Amino acid sequence: MNIARYRNELIVVLSLLFLLGAYSYKHTQQKSLELLEKSIASQTSEFEETVSLKRVWGDKRIVQKLAKVKSLIPASQVKWNQKGKKLTASFTDLTPSQVNKVITKLLNIAVRIETIKVKKHGENYNVEIKCKW
Repeated sequence: MNIARYRNELIVVLSLLFLLGAYSYKHTQQKSLELLEKSIASQTSEFEETVSLKRVWGDKRIVQKLAKVKSLIPASQVKWNQKGKKLTASFTDLTPSQVNKVITKLLNIAVRIETIKVKKHGENYNVEIKCKW
């Protein structure tokens, strides 16, 4: 077999192989770049979310917001024990609308609620809440 006779065909086959190799390299590099961009975007969004949550949880007005919850109910029905950044509150003989007001207000404040116990006694409710921030 004479290699000189098939020299042009051999050059075409080698150039096609080189072309396929270059295309696959370009394709893998493009995919890895897209993956890297998505990773950076997700990390950036997580960082921004962390910063915003830190700002919300570090709010110094949380104590005043919790005091508003205390003022919703008459003082005779409330046992309020706040130590540092922990709160234990007990509400007795609440109507259903008062229970809804208290729980809705607490859910709208940036505190971590550890326990909520709601017990029904006749027509009224007793509520015990433990939370911290």
